Amino acid sequence: MTEPRITVRPGHPDFLDLAWEQSVVDWRSSRLVTLPKGISRHEVRFVAYDQGLYAVKELPLKAARNDYQVLRELERMEAPSVTAVGLVEDRSDDPGAERSAALITRYVDFSFSYRELLEGAGFGQRRRQMLAAFAGLLVELHLAGCFWGDCSLSNVLFKYDAMAIEALMVDAETAELHPELSDGQRLHDIDIMTINVAGGMADIAASRGVSLDDADTDLGEEMASWYEWLWDETTRETVIGSDERYRITERVRRLNDLGFTVDEVDLTSTDGGTRLRVRPSVGPRNHNSRRLREITGIEASEWQARHLLSDIYHFSAGQRVDNSGDMALAAIRWRTERWEPAVRRIRAEAGDDNVLQGYCDFLNYRYEASSRAGADLGQRVAFDGWLAAGRPGFRPEPEVSPTDTGI
Repeated sequence: MTEPRITVRPGHPDFLDLAWEQSVVDWRSSRLVTLPKGISRHEVRFVAYDQGLYAVKELPLKAARNDYQVLRELERMEAPSVTAVGLVEDRSDDPGAERSAALITRYVDFSFSYRELLEGAGFGQRRRQMLAAFAGLLVELHLAGCFWGDCSLSNVLFKYDAMAIEALMVDAETAELHPELSDGQRLHDIDIMTINVAGGMADIAASRGVSLDDADTDLGEEMASWYEWLWDETTRETVIGSDERYRITERVRRLNDLGFTVDEVDLTSTDGGTRLRVRPSVGPRNHNSRRLREITGIEASEWQARHLLSDIYHFSAGQRVDNSGDMALAAIRWRTERWEPAVRRIRAEAGDDNVLQGYCDFLNYRYEASSRAGADLGQRVAFDGWLAAGRPGFRPEPEVSPTDTGI
């Protein structure tokens, strides 16, 4: 048998001290640690190094290579998945053998499986959050052009994110990446997910001695409904009138509330108005602040940057730019024609040192006033109204969910 070949990314251990000539089931290394894990068709062991904790999954060579490559590409696209750090090949003369290869991923701290979420009384108050997280994960992957092929609760990790729950893709051995998914591919993924989730819930019921009639087998159908709602929110096109640019802000805000970043807004002139199409993606927590700094030089917090970027989209629509993908040019004009004059006026008339927050407060007022009026207020009219109203700031916004839309 040839020597195992190990590919490891920089910044991680070389893993050479592990017994790769053996199945992970037979390992007796002092580096082994016991951590919670869900059900997997492949053997998984956890190892500890100074650099952190890692999961080692044993599987056939072809599947391991695909798993590694897809996870690396998803990481590059900043999609929600575990981080692949290494691939071990040639562990067996038979590439189809279960132990012929191994995938090494970084352990996700504070993560848990769906079975842990089901402990005790079940999902309980977390059920709705779990549904939203799982459906959101599928939408994000499909937007990235990823056909999963084996979507199930067992292939997902969950993490608490303040009061929310975040979902991460764990298993990509059957996944495929495409420039864009067809409706048929998406719906096939959803069908697979619905069947797998129902089967998983039936298995849990059986293991607990619960009747199948009492099993939560409708969970997959509910997830599909959440997915359909989220997909529509992120991909539908809207035609807006020439005096309805406030609806751009409305759409961007709604997507932000759902956890999506808006990378681009397409505006195309039509006989009935302007067709609006947003291109959402999932970015890191500082995605918007970094993007704003790149195109304007303005330093802002993440939420402030969201509002300023939305204002740039709003501004470019008013300039009749057919496609705001050329954000650099739109941002230059926005800064000289809208941002800087507003900043001077805030300082002169409002006496506010925190001009960035002041401008965001004004944008919120302009949006709400335009929404109430059903038409855009001009920059000067809106600013006068904001000052007259005592420079109001933000109010808490209601939570967005499919139940609010009748799903």
